[in-house]
Amino acid sequence: MTTEQPETLVTQEMIDTRDKWSEPRKSWPVSASDIRRWAQGVYWPEVPPRLYWDEEYAKNTKWGGIIAPEEFNPFAFPLEGAYGQEAALAEVQGRPAPSTGTMGSGPGSNAMNGGQTIRYHAPIRPGDVISTTSALVDWNERQTRLGLTMFVTNETRWTNQNGELVCVKTQVSIRY
Repeated sequence: MTTEQPETLVTQEMIDTRDKWSEPRKSWPVSASDIRRWAQGVYWPEVPPRLYWDEEYAKNTKWGGIIAPEEFNPFAFPLEGAYGQEAALAEVQGRPAPSTGTMGSGPGSNAMNGGQTIRYHAPIRPGDVISTTSALVDWNERQTRLGLTMFVTNETRWTNQNGELVCVKTQVSIRY
């Protein structure tokens, strides 16, 4: 028994939400202690660069003060109050990609990670409040050895309280 190939895996939900950015979500204010603890974890068992924890040293760098390592994630720390643990996890993961069909059997029901790229811009500093927003920005379909395959691109942008771009994450998911 063969499964008939659909003409497209693109859903109406995808068409409706393309390039529509989610409402911004905000982090708690970043503290120097958050940055220090993150750097300790990243560089363990070595001592992290002084730029990430020594204010006196950092004042004399081109940054003029402590900055966070590029991969620092202000959404990784549990959020309290109305957010709760499940909402904190959603903050870390960003907005899920629009549905491209229910998982099960048949074309488009299999998925895998197609990779991601992150471009860093302004550094995160103590006192910053980071906002994140996401959107489905593109997709394309083509025939592969797996049949009709769709490559979906989502983008997440982080900005600080001054509107400066901090980073842009582009993530590709593959459905077949």
